[in-house]
Amino acid sequence: MNFNVRSRGDHTSNVLTQQVKTYLEEFGLTYDEEEPEIVISIGGDGTLLEAFHQYSHRSDETSFVGVHTGHLGFYADWQPEEIEKLVIHIAKTPFKIVEYPLIEVVIRHTNEMETERYLALNECTVKSMEGSLVMDIEIKGDHFETFRGDGLCLSTPSGSTAYNKALNGAILHPSLASIQMAEMASINNRVYRTIGSPIVLPEHHTCLLKPKNDVDFQVTVDHLTLVQKKVKSIQVRVANEKIRFARFRPFPFWKRVKESFIAE
Repeated sequence: MNFNVRSRGDHTSNVLTQQVKTYLEEFGLTYDEEEPEIVISIGGDGTLLEAFHQYSHRSDETSFVGVHTGHLGFYADWQPEEIEKLVIHIAKTPFKIVEYPLIEVVIRHTNEMETERYLALNECTVKSMEGSLVMDIEIKGDHFETFRGDGLCLSTPSGSTAYNKALNGAILHPSLASIQMAEMASINNRVYRTIGSPIVLPEHHTCLLKPKNDVDFQVTVDHLTLVQKKVKSIQVRVANEKIRFARFRPFPFWKRVKESFIAE
């Protein structure tokens, strides 16, 4: 089996990365940065997000497993002292595949620029580079509202515990293939009216954002920040692709939520 190891870059993560690489090669696995079947992420959720984007084109072939060397992460379920146990599992145990939904972000332009397509594991955010964001929002091809405010956050269920939660969005279980849209400081008056609450769209509903003015936009896709010019529309829907996690033991979602936000 081919594998790759991604490190956060700090001393502890780098040492563990070298240990995992050495151990797995001793078990006869092949280190392969181009076409790994499994990627071991050592760091935090940010490290796993970076690993996912490196191999998002291999969503059907590459699985991920995380080791956290800082605070408990939602995607990293192994601790540094369990490295040897994890290595033995990877080398000797057929693992279970757990798939989480992703969102597809398609950005179209008014000029000759090519259409851009991205996949997000956590969320996509849209903000204006000049003043308030003003967007017409269509759902399934019908006008839903005209938004005016600081910005919009469209998240996956697994990303609902990240930026979305800070915007008072709901926490959704990753088994629900859906998109959640949360507002950032919307302006409501006689001209602009928004729903004022986060909304959840099922996988067969497409959300289309259409700018009302010709300004530049800051679009984030997980950890990536993109400045977009001459935007015609931003289309967001549940992607056909999914991220694959290698599970060697139970990793209950609600237990992670409790440990991260409630447990002392």
